[in-house]
Amino acid sequence: MSKKPVVLAFSGGLDTSFCVVYLREQGHAVTTVTVDTGGFSADALKRMPEQSARLGAVAHHTVDGRALLFNDYLRYLLAGNVLRGQAYPLSVSAERVCQATEVVRMAREVGAQALAHGSTGAGNDQIRFDVAFRALAPDLDLITPIRDLSLSRAQEMSFLAERGFPMPAKTAAYSVNEGMWGTSVGGKETHDSWSALPEAAYPGGVVPNDLAPRTLVVGFEKGRPVSLDGKALSPVEIISELNTAGQPYGVGRGVHLGDTILGIKGRVGFEAPAAVMLITAHRELEKLVLSGKQLFWKETLGNLYGTLLHEGNFFDPLARDLESFLTSSQERVTGDVRLTLQPRALLVEGVRSPYSLMDAKVASYGEANHMWTGAEAAGFAKVYGVAQTLALKVKS
Repeated sequence: MSKKPVVLAFSGGLDTSFCVVYLREQGHAVTTVTVDTGGFSADALKRMPEQSARLGAVAHHTVDGRALLFNDYLRYLLAGNVLRGQAYPLSVSAERVCQATEVVRMAREVGAQALAHGSTGAGNDQIRFDVAFRALAPDLDLITPIRDLSLSRAQEMSFLAERGFPMPAKTAAYSVNEGMWGTSVGGKETHDSWSALPEAAYPGGVVPNDLAPRTLVVGFEKGRPVSLDGKALSPVEIISELNTAGQPYGVGRGVHLGDTILGIKGRVGFEAPAAVMLITAHRELEKLVLSGKQLFWKETLGNLYGTLLHEGNFFDPLARDLESFLTSSQERVTGDVRLTLQPRALLVEGVRSPYSLMDAKVASYGEANHMWTGAEAAGFAKVYGVAQTLALKVKS
């Protein structure tokens, strides 16, 4: 008997390929949707419809989600200078919410009655997809074959091979998940908090020590990257260029250790040249144009926004409040930042802005200035320390 038409978030890998065949055998008419957030090559995207049809899907849709990813998600992570654990630029978190949102949109367009994803029951992605699907489409059924059946990869491969769909064995020692905001890397070393991830494990491979330094100038307008070395480009183009430039130098590499949504500790390697370069440059520009109190609260609230996104709470109304704050904070974040790339190192060489608060004509730190006299400074210092003086007197 025919069952509900279902839209499946489709990557073309083993898990989602299994889902197509399994759901079809359960009587579902399966439509596959691939949302490109920068993790697919042109050849892979070209092959996706053919693979989907071969597996038995009734239709396939590919969505270019790169601009959407930046405009609706990454620009806020950049505005908040979000680095989870002061290291990881949330390469995967934003992608999953963006992908889930577009899958729901396509489900509405084709009149599907159910949504499906291929996440397992072990990681964060299942929570992100589940929450997004239920928040955006509570009227649609949710189907999760991989999680429900608890099959091993070997069992999935056997299932597909028996039906004439052999999948290549995964011989790589590392699991790599690529996107425009960064690539995550998992392997035996990431399962142990003491082991180091070797350079060869990263997509960029071993970094040569003899690379000549390279200088880049990133231009921002109201917090958005708008140019590279004086050439006007879209944010997506700038991210692509910076990834290409930074990868050979090993810029943006690291290993993040933190808490998963499910409450256990997790460890993952990452290579995110563009994200790290843009956040580093953006933070330096903000130091020049924002007040100290703005910087303090931006760091606090930016981290809170990143936590909401990372932990599957993107649709909490608080996230919209924080986006409003972050947007307002970017009004004067306009200017240029000069970066220099060296093997395994990123240096900020200079920053300039028409809204600079560092004006040598008014006051220079450690030098004479025109805004107060020495006597006024002495009076300020005396009053400034009154509370501490009184506190010490009471203590004695």
